[in-house]
Amino acid sequence: MENPADRSISNTLKTGIEKRQSGVPGFKEWAIICDSIARGETSLIFRKGGIAEGRGGFQFKHQRFFLFPTYFHGQIERTRLSPDRDVRPQQDPVIISVLVEVEFTTLVRDLNLLQPLDSLHVMQPSVLEERFHYDQREGLYLAFVRAYRISPVWVLPLRPSYGGCRSWVALPDSLGELQTEAVLSDEEQNRRRLLVTGTLA
Repeated sequence: MENPADRSISNTLKTGIEKRQSGVPGFKEWAIICDSIARGETSLIFRKGGIAEGRGGFQFKHQRFFLFPTYFHGQIERTRLSPDRDVRPQQDPVIISVLVEVEFTTLVRDLNLLQPLDSLHVMQPSVLEERFHYDQREGLYLAFVRAYRISPVWVLPLRPSYGGCRSWVALPDSLGELQTEAVLSDEEQNRRRLLVTGTLA
């Protein structure tokens, strides 16, 4: 049975693509985190910002976007996952398999608020602390998201424009037909939302 929420997101995304001329938004995230989101383990995305974010710094400037997996040696060691969960590098072509919808974002100024939310992400606490204290502006951007698996997966050739230390990339417009399936049930999504809002209130 088709999930009405899945149908709504698919149609909205398609409409947005038809109107947008600059490409579909892709968000660069560690491949191991993308995999964790697709499995339903992770509902929180953390960001400090890259050196190429511009004067305004990082912003969650899109409500819906595709996860663009990135790879580097030792990703698994910066998470709380077991070594057998490591992902095999896949640089070219790029495999896009998850669509994300941001429910809300906030700038966390107190690092202690993140500990009660450990069940909603797989990052090592030391990694979050490192990001929190990076540069002169202490804090960490947090996004609570809902994830959707897409079918078929989107296979793209790697382009030079996808490189650089930036969070957002513009993906091609030609998606074709897109089917989506929510990773979590409505009940589980609601439970996690209440945990986050109650912790950060």
